[in-house]
Amino acid sequence: MQLESFGILIDLYPFSEKDLFVRIFSRDNGIIVGIIRGGAIVKKNRALVGQIGHFTWNARLESQLGVLHWEPEHNLSAPLIMKVDLLKYMNSAFSLIKSLIPERAEFTNLYDNTLNFLRQLPHSKNALQSYLNWEMFFVGELGYAFDLSKCSGCGTNDNLTFLSPRTGRAVCSKCAVPYINKLYKLPITTDIMTHFIGMICMGQGIEIPQQRKML
Repeated sequence: MQLESFGILIDLYPFSEKDLFVRIFSRDNGIIVGIIRGGAIVKKNRALVGQIGHFTWNARLESQLGVLHWEPEHNLSAPLIMKVDLLKYMNSAFSLIKSLIPERAEFTNLYDNTLNFLRQLPHSKNALQSYLNWEMFFVGELGYAFDLSKCSGCGTNDNLTFLSPRTGRAVCSKCAVPYINKLYKLPITTDIMTHFIGMICMGQGIEIPQQRKML
């Protein structure tokens, strides 16, 4: 069996003295895992986390790990190497993708959104907000979509100052009064997103990835 596509290299580690185990988030086939033969010792065009490129995956059976041929075209992490505060957002995004997206599940919109986020990150005037926007889109793709357009109680578009920790829907100041101690105060923060990501992780029986905890 053979697959060919384009994707983002989101994870790698040594598989043996010469080979690398890698995860690629592809637009057409979701997460693809495989082995790059000789990837740990090659000096030219070495595989690096944050690269985008073309790959070919080969295996006798679809259920096998498979061998990857990786052709990097551009390194999205290069502009972030000397900016630790920005690099942590890329690493957190990759950790969530590899932990919560099942292999071979197609997430075309998430792929496009992630690629756009990474390309704009080095130039963002508010990197934290850019990352939080990415996380909101990410959890939406997993079925936990936020609705900040109107109050979940009365439908008004005014004074949307609170958020339900259960539904992710906005609540206006008036409707929030009886539940003021149970609601989150808008705007959305890292701590608020940690709550929703924690619910998703709990549902899948895993902990929040360490890279996300470090934010």
